[in-house]
Amino acid sequence: MTKSQMKMMLFMGLGALALLPSAHADSWNQKTVLTFSGPVEVPGQVLPAGTYVFKLHDSLSGRHIVQVFNKSENHVFGTFLAIPDYRMRPSSKPIVTFHERPAGSPEAIKSWFYPGKTYGHEFVYPKGEAVALAQANNTPVPAMPAELTADTKMPDLKANSPQWVAIYMAPLKAEKPGGEVVELADAFPTDDAPSSLPATATTMPLIGLIGLVSLGGAFALRFASSRTH
Repeated sequence: MTKSQMKMMLFMGLGALALLPSAHADSWNQKTVLTFSGPVEVPGQVLPAGTYVFKLHDSLSGRHIVQVFNKSENHVFGTFLAIPDYRMRPSSKPIVTFHERPAGSPEAIKSWFYPGKTYGHEFVYPKGEAVALAQANNTPVPAMPAELTADTKMPDLKANSPQWVAIYMAPLKAEKPGGEVVELADAFPTDDAPSSLPATATTMPLIGLIGLVSLGGAFALRFASSRTH
């Protein structure tokens, strides 16, 4: 291996290391400030009219975990599971979609999309709420065990606490309008989903690539050193 080739390999390794922070720096938590003119329903509770901050939890997990804060971000209203939702075209502004509800009922948030993204986050509702929403909208709704509702509303929920682990590991199903319970993959096929990974997908493949490049650089240095002796 020539010195020029060795320098190029080292440059590639350093370049990959420099790119790592930018993989989740700009819109890593997808912080979005949303103002609702009326009450809205989220899994397990109803938020009064007002301004809220939606953020993805800073996690390398493959699951979508959404936290909803007050405007000052010093109180957490809830920590919620979500599944990927997709749009054909991104929007330059945040988008919130709603499930249909009976007249007089608070609108129930279905999905939240960050600006510029073709994928969003569809909220997983406790079983009872998911059944009602599925019947009212004639569409499948992702569901989790109802007994976890209290855990999602804990304002001081800490990562890796028993409650957090219970939410993270919750078995998810899909409630269908006719009362049938099916697997998520059966109710929400991803054949038409974008091929790019969501921002919540783990960065481990990138880290592995960096490790391989760095290891190659180390071997190149040793090889060059042995040739000069």
